[in-house]
Amino acid sequence: MAYGNNITEILYGGDYNPEQWPEEIWQEDMRMLKKAHINMVTLNVFSWAALQPDENTYCFDKLDRIMEFVRENGLKVCMATSTGAHPAWMAKRHPDILRTDADGKKRKFGSRHNSCPNSPTYRLYAARLASELAKRYKDYDNIVAWHISNEFGGECHCENCEKAFREWLKEKYGTIEEMNRCFYTDFWGHTFYDWDEVVLPNLLSEHMEWDGQEKTMFQGISLDYRRFMSDSMMECFKLEYDAIKKEMPDVPITTNLMGFFKLLDYQKWAKYMDFISWDSYPQPTDGPAVTALNHDLMRGIKEQQSFVLMEQTPSVTNWHPYNRLKRPGEMRLLSLQAAAHGADAIQFFQIRRGIGACEKYHGAVIDHAGRDDTRVFREVTALGEELQTLGDAFLEGRTPSETAIVFDWDNWWAVEYSAGPSVRMKYLDAIRDYYAAAFEQNIPVDIVGVEDDISSYKVVIAPLLYMTKTGYADKIRAFVEQGGTFITTYFSGIVEEHDLVLPGGYPGALKDILGIWVEENDALPEGEENAFIYEGNQYPADVLCDLMHLEGGAKSISVYEKDFYQGTPVLTKNHYGKGTAYYVGTRSNAEFYRHFLKNIFQEARVEPVMVTPEGVEAAVRENEKGRTLFLLNHAVDSKQVVLDRNYVDLVSKKEYRAGEKLELKGKDVVILSAR
Repeated sequence: MAYGNNITEILYGGDYNPEQWPEEIWQEDMRMLKKAHINMVTLNVFSWAALQPDENTYCFDKLDRIMEFVRENGLKVCMATSTGAHPAWMAKRHPDILRTDADGKKRKFGSRHNSCPNSPTYRLYAARLASELAKRYKDYDNIVAWHISNEFGGECHCENCEKAFREWLKEKYGTIEEMNRCFYTDFWGHTFYDWDEVVLPNLLSEHMEWDGQEKTMFQGISLDYRRFMSDSMMECFKLEYDAIKKEMPDVPITTNLMGFFKLLDYQKWAKYMDFISWDSYPQPTDGPAVTALNHDLMRGIKEQQSFVLMEQTPSVTNWHPYNRLKRPGEMRLLSLQAAAHGADAIQFFQIRRGIGACEKYHGAVIDHAGRDDTRVFREVTALGEELQTLGDAFLEGRTPSETAIVFDWDNWWAVEYSAGPSVRMKYLDAIRDYYAAAFEQNIPVDIVGVEDDISSYKVVIAPLLYMTKTGYADKIRAFVEQGGTFITTYFSGIVEEHDLVLPGGYPGALKDILGIWVEENDALPEGEENAFIYEGNQYPADVLCDLMHLEGGAKSISVYEKDFYQGTPVLTKNHYGKGTAYYVGTRSNAEFYRHFLKNIFQEARVEPVMVTPEGVEAAVRENEKGRTLFLLNHAVDSKQVVLDRNYVDLVSKKEYRAGEKLELKGKDVVILSAR
């Protein structure tokens, strides 16, 4: 379980910053938290400056009082290390800790995400603070987890990073000749003869602004710098992790991730985290599938294990372009959607709303009014009571899934560093196209990486698989040979892991599985479309059109309707071994993906969780206690769901029989246990 094996309830709470308030406020906070059924707080997230006034002095007096106070009031603690923002004195005395921007500008003290991950100063003092905190509070049995830093992110381009990058390259490639080969430095006379000649790629060297995007002239070195920077920050996490584990080996450790955050390879990070936690702040315009996909990614990066919703707002963000209030019922709906997709804890940022700086208008359990009769507080209290009733009904529950979507950070970086064929080609767009179509049919989907086993799935979808890493085609080949259904799309199988084109024609090592070869790619400007007909319906062909040829026994399911490649295949099917492989040679619209995947799922005998009206999500978690069904109405109007078996409502205890109609009000959620 995410917060340790001794937890038998859903942990409910959030970031609490009593250090920002006079102590007479604390007692009132405790009264209100108990009323709201809050049982856990995250402490000490941004207190480094208060805890350490100079190199050798630590001041824990106030934190001691806070820790004693919350323990006396029966609250569990997720203890943070405070290393997300270094003190001002540290920046003044040790300027190596400050980051350098991509255009070469050295930053001054301020903001956060401002510590160079390769700074000797940062690494020394961050690990030391984590150690001092663990030594001091290791006997507090209410500490259920540790929270390292906060939302790692950003990047640095300083001299320390450049030197460390050279060492990273030496370790990876062994010889400078092999590095030259992988970077393709014969192009534009870029051959390196000494490691010290390597400069990091940024706007002073290989990068440029192109159509409002940062692009690179040498994809190989830029891709490696992305990998290196992610690894550098991960090493900082591991230094603090090791310091804490030395003192408290049995308490699980995490850091809060941010869903599809491009700069860090979370699939790699997950190997070093005891459990996954993440911060969910959907845009008001995001549909339920977008939020669900983020949850499923977080579940997927650590072997489909449950996770912690570490942050969400109970009411409003303050950093979206338009900070729309969550409507009545929306906070509960989003919280329980997280639970439906794998969350074992529901947390908020923040407990009490601050009165200054850039997050003073960000939502909180306790608003500036300080009252317990606000709309938000009442909703938080009602959800807390509901979670208390649910107990451990679905804790550690897994999502039974027969379908997987492949997602890979290296592929994301490489696709969008590519010099062509289209600035409109976005990796996440391709992922969302297929995920949304499955989500709307209540088909559970696991998000998997290229290192994960796929043999247990019936359907595996790898949208825009531009980069085919060494050995991955063999994994797909074995999957299809044994009877699996594989789907990939336009501009797939193009390069290997160094971003070098696989010779012999596209889609490279996937050609025999798919039974096609792609000769050209036609990038369509915005506003221009081709079209194709699939089972009597016409659908758009947009963004990119692959011009392909059939080989072996592959069949064309649909063809382009116009232009000089009219009549050539756009959608193909190939029987390979006991299985089937499909290639979708263009990007289309939501209606096509729903239609296409409905047929795929029927053919592969993948069943939905339940057939529901439009706007109603059905999701399942299974544990040793049984099967828990979540019915979530994302629509504003009421919906009726016909139940497929006998159920009991886990909150109201009302019993339902198979075939009975259950009424779901707008934005309502019902959680049922199968009988």
